[in-house]
Amino acid sequence: MDTIAPTWLWVFFVCSVLAALFVDFVVLRKQGAHAVGVKEALNWSIIWVLLSFAFNGLFWFAVWQDHGTALANTKSMEFLTGYLIEKSLAVDNIFVFLMIFTYFAVPAEFQKRVLMIGIIGAIVLRTVMILVGAWLIQQFHWILYVFGAFLILTGVKMWWAAGQEPDLESNPALKLLRRIIPVSKNFDGEKFFTLENGKRIATPLFLVIVLVAVTDVIFAVDSIPAIFAITMDPFIVLTSNIFAILGLRAMYFLLAAIAAKFHLLSYGLSVILVFIGTKMVLIDVYKIPVVVSLGVVVAILAITMVWSVKTAPKIDAKGSEAG
Repeated sequence: MDTIAPTWLWVFFVCSVLAALFVDFVVLRKQGAHAVGVKEALNWSIIWVLLSFAFNGLFWFAVWQDHGTALANTKSMEFLTGYLIEKSLAVDNIFVFLMIFTYFAVPAEFQKRVLMIGIIGAIVLRTVMILVGAWLIQQFHWILYVFGAFLILTGVKMWWAAGQEPDLESNPALKLLRRIIPVSKNFDGEKFFTLENGKRIATPLFLVIVLVAVTDVIFAVDSIPAIFAITMDPFIVLTSNIFAILGLRAMYFLLAAIAAKFHLLSYGLSVILVFIGTKMVLIDVYKIPVVVSLGVVVAILAITMVWSVKTAPKIDAKGSEAG
C-alpha cells in the first residue's frame, strides 16, 4: 500500500522512536523502582503529546514541500484524528491495566517496569498487525466492511459492559496460567521468577505482565481497524499508533489518580467505535471528511468527560462515597 511520506521521514520516525524508548526505558530506569507521582506523570504526558504534535508538524512540512498546502493539511489532519482516536482507546486500555494491578495488589513502585515491557510489546505487536492489515486491505477491499462491522459490534458490547465491574477471576488467560505455572504467593521485588523450596517458580508479577500482553492484543484488534477508517496510508496508521502508545506509561499514572472522575468515559468510547465502524462500512458510499471525523471524536470525548465530572460520586473526608 502506497504512502505519501518520503523515505527520510520514515528514517526520522524510526530514530525518534528508538531515542524516545532509550530516554523512557534506559535513562529513567536509573531512577530505580519508585512510585510515579501525579506531577511527574503529568509532566511526561505533556512532553509526549508535544512531541507527537511536533512530529505532525514535521510531517505537514514534508508533504507540503512535495505536494503543496492542501494535501499537507489533509494528511496532517488524518494523523491528528488517528492519534486522538488511538489515544482515546488507550484510556480504556489503561483502566484495564488499573484493574489488573489492583486485583494483584501490585505495589506502585513495581508497576513502572510492567508498563515499560508492555509498551515495547505493544509497539512490536501493532507494527506487525498494521503491516498485515494494510496488506489485507490492499488485496481484499471487502475486508473493510468486516472491520467496520466488527467495530460496531465492539462498540455496542462496550456500551452494555460499561459501568460493570470486570470479573478478572474468570479470565481464561489467568485460569490457564494458574493451571500450568506454579506461582508464589508473594512478590520478589521486580522479579518475574523466584526460588521457592529450591524450585524456580513464577511471581504474581509474571502473571500481571502476561495479562497486560493479552490486553494489548485485545485492544490492538479494536484500535487498528479504527485508524484504517480514517486513512489507508500505512505511515499515518503506524506513526499515529506508536506516538499514542509512547506516552501510555505516563498517562496510566496520571489517569490512575483521577479514574473515578471519568467513570462514564467507556460510554463515549463505545459511541466513537460505532461511529468509526459506520464510517468504514459506508466508505464506498459516502466518505465522511476527516475534519468531520475529528470534530465528532473531540465532541464525544468532551461531552463524556464533562458529563463524568458533573456526575462523579462525591467522596467525603473519610474516603467513602457520600450519599
